[in-house]
Amino acid sequence: MEAPISSATLRPGLSTTAAVGNDAPASAVSWGAILAGAFAAAALALILLLLGTGLGLSAVSPWANEGASAKTVGIAAIVWMIVVHLSSSAIGGYIAGRLRTKWLDVKMDEIFFRDTAHGLVAWAVGVVLTAGLLTSAATAIVGGTAKAGVTIAGATAAGGAAAGAAQSTGSGEDANAYFVDALFRSDRSREEDDPAMREEVGRVFANGLRQGDLSAADKSYLAQVVAARTGLPQPEAEKRVSDAVAQAKAAEVKAREAADAARKAAAHLSLWTFLALLIGAFTASYAATVGGKHRDD
Repeated sequence: MEAPISSATLRPGLSTTAAVGNDAPASAVSWGAILAGAFAAAALALILLLLGTGLGLSAVSPWANEGASAKTVGIAAIVWMIVVHLSSSAIGGYIAGRLRTKWLDVKMDEIFFRDTAHGLVAWAVGVVLTAGLLTSAATAIVGGTAKAGVTIAGATAAGGAAAGAAQSTGSGEDANAYFVDALFRSDRSREEDDPAMREEVGRVFANGLRQGDLSAADKSYLAQVVAARTGLPQPEAEKRVSDAVAQAKAAEVKAREAADAARKAAAHLSLWTFLALLIGAFTASYAATVGGKHRDD
């Protein structure tokens, strides 16, 4: 009876040990090394985030014409974000490659691929850890900075008129209440105020702003009400109505400009974050190959 043909017989020059080593059922992924690199990358990213936040808060100021400008702070934040991802990914990838299990009887091309995969997986796990476990800390840090920046930007952009028009959303007050109050300013006693009349004027005012401007009939009616309430002559009452409408429209334009600026800032942040993460993925993969080479040497 003929002996069965083995894999060594079919592939001359391949030893039985090499065949067993290449066909071993053990996984080629060293999860211990990957997790170690991921945790190291996440910890370093948090440390650098704290450092960048401290430096950023030291550079800005709530006072006008003091501290770094918004453009300078934005550019510095983008550069720092790239530095954070670059350095943390490099450390995490190198650790994942340096600590992984040494593969015997594996070709150099396969070793290079596995090291690259280890670095990429370590980067991915680190990003997930940062987004999941460190979200609360990052939100508290970045949220405080964002609130300060919004306060500064809002005070600068809106100015006095917009600041007067801004109302607390929680209180449920009409956003145009300030301009209605401005219409009825006079030396007369506040006891003469008619709540129903003020609500009607507020509705007419708001409808005119939604339409882009008050109609001639609405302006004439409001001027009559203002003249009767404040004792002003009809021409002065009409001028007060026109001025209030102009201020309200200017405040609305500034509010829309601020919203558009926030939209653009969010879009730029998303694009630069994508670029920083992409750089981090490449750096972690390359650093893992360097770490793996040092491990084998």
